[in-house]
Amino acid sequence: MNGRFWALGAATLVSAAAVIAACTTGPMPAIPLPADGSAGSFKSEPVTQFERAGKKSGFLFATPETQDMQKDDSDNPAFLLVDQGEAMWVKAEGGERKSCGSCHGAAANMRGVGVAYPKVSKETGKLFTLEHQINYCRTERMKAPAIPYTSQAMFAIETLVMHQSRGLPMNVSNEGAARPFFEEGDRLYHTRRGQLNVACIHCHENNSGNYIRADLLSEGRSNGFPLYRLKWASVGSFDRRMEECYSQVRAEPEPYGSDELAKLQLYVNWRANGLLVETPAVRR
Repeated sequence: MNGRFWALGAATLVSAAAVIAACTTGPMPAIPLPADGSAGSFKSEPVTQFERAGKKSGFLFATPETQDMQKDDSDNPAFLLVDQGEAMWVKAEGGERKSCGSCHGAAANMRGVGVAYPKVSKETGKLFTLEHQINYCRTERMKAPAIPYTSQAMFAIETLVMHQSRGLPMNVSNEGAARPFFEEGDRLYHTRRGQLNVACIHCHENNSGNYIRADLLSEGRSNGFPLYRLKWASVGSFDRRMEECYSQVRAEPEPYGSDELAKLQLYVNWRANGLLVETPAVRR
């Protein structure tokens, strides 16, 4: 796997702040890609710390075999999607014939960006997940079709972007313009739903560390998404996991990309603040 990565010199690094500004203000500057035409992903080190300030990553609730799969990039099936995301990063599409790399340069320039999502878009005033931002850039900057939220293509590009921040702490804001969305997400997290009449808090706070049948309940921290789940035998996003949670309590799942799931993700990602990004994590 190590052969995939391109070693990026310090002179080509662009700060995360500059990248975020480019996404939200005016025309995007042209930033050169690596000379070899690759996506130039950041060569991240494995995450070795899985508990911070009393918060425990889902990694600590996984079996040793699952933990070993995550620790070894060459054994982590999700890296197939990192590779797919790299190919998408440099592919010119749409009426503008631009790629992600046309504006952002190497994918490594996304280091530090994903840790802050969901966040309120300065251009639209809407709460954007990373998936929303990806599609906004495609439709508004590239004049290309939006990627379906349920597709492997979306999981691939989102995984690539979040992977650049592996080892950095989650840092989602619940202040300012985000506050009303956060309060709604808080309410959703504590709302009973479905025929089983339970809320997220009943599993992931009141019973974390306990078994429900054969499953060991985690604290519900979201610092590993998108992740590879053995049950799915594939990679999935936060919304995919919520679809399953809603179904398990016999509730009608929310559509991928919905406002409700964005608000819920804001609250859940805020709960993970301080934990290190593990994307792509591996879970049972």
